[in-house]
Amino acid sequence: MAGGGLPDGGPAKRALLYEHRFTSYFAFTCIVGALGGSLFGYDLGVSGGVTSMDDFLKEFFPDVYRRKHMHLEETDYCKYDNQVLTLFTSSLYFSALVMTFFASYLTRKKGRKASIIVGALSFLAGAILNAAAQNIAMLIIGRVLLGGGIGFGNQAVPLYLSEMAPAKNRGAVNQLFQFTTCAGILIANLVNYFTDKIHPHGWRISLGLAGIPAILMLLGGIFCAETPNSLVEQGKLDEARRVLERVRGTKNVEAEFQDLKDASEEARAVKSPFRTLLKRKYRPQLIIGALGIPAFQQLTGNNSILFYAPVIFQSLGFGANASLFSSFITNGALLVATVISMFLVDKFGRRAFFLEAGAEMICSMIITAVALALEFGHGKELPKGTSVFLVIVIFLFVLAYGRSWGPLGWLVPSELFPLEIRSAAQSVVVCVNMIFTALVAQLFLMSLCQLKYGIFLLFAGLIVIMRNAV
Repeated sequence: MAGGGLPDGGPAKRALLYEHRFTSYFAFTCIVGALGGSLFGYDLGVSGGVTSMDDFLKEFFPDVYRRKHMHLEETDYCKYDNQVLTLFTSSLYFSALVMTFFASYLTRKKGRKASIIVGALSFLAGAILNAAAQNIAMLIIGRVLLGGGIGFGNQAVPLYLSEMAPAKNRGAVNQLFQFTTCAGILIANLVNYFTDKIHPHGWRISLGLAGIPAILMLLGGIFCAETPNSLVEQGKLDEARRVLERVRGTKNVEAEFQDLKDASEEARAVKSPFRTLLKRKYRPQLIIGALGIPAFQQLTGNNSILFYAPVIFQSLGFGANASLFSSFITNGALLVATVISMFLVDKFGRRAFFLEAGAEMICSMIITAVALALEFGHGKELPKGTSVFLVIVIFLFVLAYGRSWGPLGWLVPSELFPLEIRSAAQSVVVCVNMIFTALVAQLFLMSLCQLKYGIFLLFAGLIVIMRNAV
């Protein structure tokens, strides 16, 4: 999924000498940082539900509303084929794409906290504007502000969590970020399920509630300490050591502190991190970690399902409440899968998860395409048995994605880059991810209309390519 990854802590020459104890302060920083995942997840889940609500469509997209309720053959796959409607979803990711470069500069020069605070403020402003929207322009501007929050948050929050985490626990903390993203998606679907029954402004409640995690992240950004890494980079060595001692729960941090200073010296020697990233010695990491994996993550088709789950289920003949409930069930699979990945990925390895889950995803997409080819597209609703079967198949698809390309699509790139190019590499990873996220969001409903069940065969073919690439 679209979201943030946790970069590795960099060179750890004295890693065997590191000491740490679990502290309440570390737990607090994890909770605050993880709110960045819930922000992204909530917005990822809420937009698809809102764009399927009748009250929202009647106010802003009356043509789509009329087409939705027509029982004609051509409307089975094409009910929601409207580029302005999809722009409501994709504009956030285009905005995040642009903002990630500004976020990279601010994160490096002013610290992780500055970007977290700016991101939370931008997200809060976007949530308020969307909830109060009176026209399409207000909706789109609100989404652009939300995208700014995502761009800054996905740049800074993963770095913050990674640098606060003990070296041995960084993988688990990465999964924590993914977990809260999934939890945000699930909560958004649950909110949509209930607000769809509140007429005529239930959609405003759904969009406005995004402000709650934004406020919490803003407060956390204000009251939490800056990371030791960032403080060392800024030359605040005494403060950096105090924070490191507090977050590790021990005074014996000399080995880790010395590694931080060494890594900072290496990073300062790099005057142009983006140019350094393009050097031949970093080319494999650039191609695989910063370009290939983030693009592949979006081409699995999973985010299309997350964006538009209620829309897809309505297009497949489910009623409004049934479609929201079905999407809630399938997104629950994402949360379950993340828990599975948290406990098992280090035991079985990254590649094993890519291969095993990839095979399941291919089978799920092919089965979905075959079921739709046989039962759907004749101007009538799907039989109940087929509908339940499709929910189960999509549930299994999301379950496979959630323990493989979802979290690992961020974890694997984060393990490839050293400190001196980390911020630049993170920007490229987020940038590529947002490019493909935005393109998929903008083009999926049009592709569904044109390719019909073939869109699922296309995703299956792309997953075959990706599975062979890893």
